[in-house]
Order: sequence, then structure tokens, then C-alpha cells
Amino acid sequence: MTEGQQGDYPVRLTIEYPDRDLDRVSTLLRIFYVIPIMIVLALVSGAVFGGSFDDEGRAMAVGGGILVAPVVVMILFRQKYPRWWFDFNLQLTRFSTRVFSYLALMSDRYPSTDEEQWVRLELDYPDAKQDLNRWLPLVKWLLAIPHYVVLVFLGIASFFVVIVAWFAILFTGRYPRGLFEFLEGVQRWALRVEAYAFLLTTDRYPPFTLA
Repeated sequence: MTEGQQGDYPVRLTIEYPDRDLDRVSTLLRIFYVIPIMIVLALVSGAVFGGSFDDEGRAMAVGGGILVAPVVVMILFRQKYPRWWFDFNLQLTRFSTRVFSYLALMSDRYPSTDEEQWVRLELDYPDAKQDLNRWLPLVKWLLAIPHYVVLVFLGIASFFVVIVAWFAILFTGRYPRGLFEFLEGVQRWALRVEAYAFLLTTDRYPPFTLA
């Protein structure tokens, strides 16, 4: 699915389908191959700090990770979304999407920390004064609860889809296109929810669709 087919929603994700034979050895050992880049992602995202929301907020201020609490404060009191904060969130989201799509066997190219590779992910930079309601960041996480419920079930389905794809690649060398498009749709859905509730780049409520 191209960006144009995704309509005018200010969040777009397209993952390039590998229309070729995939590396069977890399697929077989993917759970081990992904460990180094997962460690890098954990360090950059601040996941190593863990804990409660407050603890995570402090970790973000010190060790990196998606900037949420500072953006909430800036939108609430200044109606600003600093461009460099947006760019950081965008690049970290692109990086994490490459890593998790690699883990889902959607490419056999090792994820880069900075190159676009097979993932095309775009977020529209918002005009905080014109496009964002200053009070919504306080409740967006709550309004998105219906999506969390759906994504739990989609996540469970995705786990089994990856297992089926793993066997398919080992035996045929190919990723079944229907399974690939399903996983792409799930990641697109999750990205829209993340952009709405946590990245805070849009006030448009995410659609309930994989498309």
C-alpha cells in the first residue's frame, strides 16, 4: 500500500515487500541475530530504566527515549512542539519500526540506526497553535483505550502470523504476501495510535483499520 492510498491522515507507514528469496539462515536464527540491535534500541529508548510513568519520565530526561511528558508540558503551557523534539521522536520511531519489522522477518537486511532501508514512515509536523488542542494531551491516552484493546488481540494474532511466516520462509524462501500485509497493517495501526496518544503529533482520532 502506498502513502497515497493511506489517505490524508498525518501518519503514514509503508514497508517494502521483499519480492525475492529471503536468507533462510538469517530467518532461522533471527531471534539471536536481533539481540545486538535490540540492545542498542533499548539503550537509546531508555527502556533499560523501566519503572513507573514518573520514573520513565525522569529516564527520558536523562537517558533518551520517546519524549512524552516534556511535549505535554510544552503544548499545554506554551502551545509549542519544538522541532528538534519532533525530529528526535520521528527518528527513534523509524528506528524502532525497522528493528521490530526485522524481528517479524519482514526483511533480512540488518536494521540501520539511521538509514531508511525498507521502512517508509512519515509523521506530519504539527503547528501546535493551529493543529493541536492544548488540553487534549492530558486525556489522549485515555481516549485511545479502545485501540489498546484491539491492538492486544492484533498483537496475539501477529505472533502466530510470524510463526507461520517463519516456516514458510524456511521451506519456500518467500514471505507470504497476505501475512506480510497483515503485519504491515498492524504496525500502521499501532503507529497511528502512538502518534495520537504519545507522540502527540495529531489530534485526529486514529481510524479502526489496517489500511
